[in-house]
Amino acid sequence: MAFEFHPDLIPGLVAARQAMAEPPTPVARGDWRKLRAGGDAALAGVEASLSECTEVGRQDFATPSYDGAKVGLRWYVPPRRAEAPKEPGPAVLHLHGGGMILGSVQLYDRVVAHYAADSGVPVLAVDYRRAPEHPHPAPVEDCWAGLTWLAEHADNLGVDPARIAVMGDSAGGALAAATALLARDRGLPLARQILIYPMLDDRTTNPDPVLASFAGWSYDDNYTGWHALLGDAIGTDDVPPAAAPARAVDMSGLPAAFIEVGELDIFRHECLDYARRLTDAGVSVELHLHPGCPHGFDRIDPNADVVRRSRADRVRTLRCL
Repeated sequence: MAFEFHPDLIPGLVAARQAMAEPPTPVARGDWRKLRAGGDAALAGVEASLSECTEVGRQDFATPSYDGAKVGLRWYVPPRRAEAPKEPGPAVLHLHGGGMILGSVQLYDRVVAHYAADSGVPVLAVDYRRAPEHPHPAPVEDCWAGLTWLAEHADNLGVDPARIAVMGDSAGGALAAATALLARDRGLPLARQILIYPMLDDRTTNPDPVLASFAGWSYDDNYTGWHALLGDAIGTDDVPPAAAPARAVDMSGLPAAFIEVGELDIFRHECLDYARRLTDAGVSVELHLHPGCPHGFDRIDPNADVVRRSRADRVRTLRCL
């Protein structure tokens, strides 16, 4: 039987198509400016569709990255945590998606606030710098700077340093996995890595005809994002795991992982392989492969049953920290 979209998503897909004046024109391979403009506009639309979640407190900070540049941080405190006794509890470092070239903390503000509100776990979001203006290692080193800031300020924030997780979707999932690799190698243990359809492998640029027609994030888009981050090193043996986590050889000693990906996502193969290699190294993995779901399926219709189930699993994982 051929692949097809999940029936829960079809009403949302139809409504989105009907709302368009004309079908979208694919962005040419390498045109990161156009891809950024369209992607940021789409994220802004998702953000505007969510409630403001005003019960979650927000506070902005900054910390220096490896090169001295200031990295913005936003601390989200859920009401249950703000009102609770001051015993140390868990926290999560959140890294937004955007193909390495788009997105921001502001464009994910309500998304992150809802994670904090629904789970009761405070979140530190990192406004890492984007490629191509800031290629590797700037994005991942910015994320590392956010993680070390969180660990260093754990006492003041009411955080147990042993219960810090890292979380991200798409490019943010790649950066979360890369930050987990850095944390292992630099001696800062993490409690968990939560990888939501993560963008792990710079070599996923040749179209799979079975998946290409379903791709919301296309193979050309993927090339554009990775080339912006890596330049001409893309696809070569010179790409380090801190840039593309699928390049990691040693998977031992990494934190337990929650990994989810859609069956129709071009990242499906790399996510399944990453999960397999983690378990081969003795790392516990909870893996979800969602039938009939493309990349970013959770933004198509937040009320679809498959999206509700997916979100419930993420929130459950946060609550278990």
